[in-house]
Amino acid sequence: MAIDDIEFEGRTAFITGTSRGIGKQIALDLADRGVNVVSTGKTVEEKDTLPGTIVETTEEIRERGGNSIWCQLDVRDDETIEAAIEETVDTFGGIDFVVNNAGAIHIANFENTPPKRFDLLMDVNARGSYATTHAALPHLRESDHAHVVTFSPPMPAQPAPGKIAYALSKYGMTFIAESLAQELATDDIGVNALWPVAAIESEATRHFGMGTPEDWRTPQIMCDALAELFSRDPTECTGNTYYDEEILADAGIDDLSSYAVVEGADPGPMSAQLFDPDYER
Repeated sequence: MAIDDIEFEGRTAFITGTSRGIGKQIALDLADRGVNVVSTGKTVEEKDTLPGTIVETTEEIRERGGNSIWCQLDVRDDETIEAAIEETVDTFGGIDFVVNNAGAIHIANFENTPPKRFDLLMDVNARGSYATTHAALPHLRESDHAHVVTFSPPMPAQPAPGKIAYALSKYGMTFIAESLAQELATDDIGVNALWPVAAIESEATRHFGMGTPEDWRTPQIMCDALAELFSRDPTECTGNTYYDEEILADAGIDDLSSYAVVEGADPGPMSAQLFDPDYER
């Protein structure tokens, strides 16, 4: 089946961090595929410094004919997570997909990363994905097609000087996913990690100066990779750490030119090399 033809009519996805960027595009894409989307995050009112809110994402989904609710939450606050999960189940009757997209980023050396910033990265990234999945787990067990995905890279091949705190927090997400996949081996819940090879156009890539538009791909590549992953049998597809290019190649998609932000550009593996400097296609 072609990626564009994959549908999940009636399934429900709980997605963290949907105000903008990859999270918003995934919310829109899954809704277009028939998924009931729960748009979550902290931003419910427009900010001068950052575009987008979780409310706008839900409104856009509804304008396109999809089903969505928004729930304000902070992934560092267990009570708001649990309340959002409860509202999700009350509204849609269950949860099939959890997408741990919300993240904090801070790429700096040890000296310029105080412990308070370390705590933020760990709380939002590693602990946030842990807490969200923990709250959703009882409902995932009730689904007959349950998937959990964390947006995090493969486990390290070497240390990460210059970004110790950020790398540790993202590796923590992957470690949780791989370990949980083994714990839930008899629960029919697929748990995997997904990471882009090239940098994805977002507020983060622009803010942190991660290349130029010629180096970026659109968020659609992550949407398509996620759709392919969710289409797989969760009893067989679990415990993996996928690159987006890898999972699309498995689906027979080798021409990735349509995902380039700048037509004709061939974005390099900037995102993969952020964690694995030796990465080569």
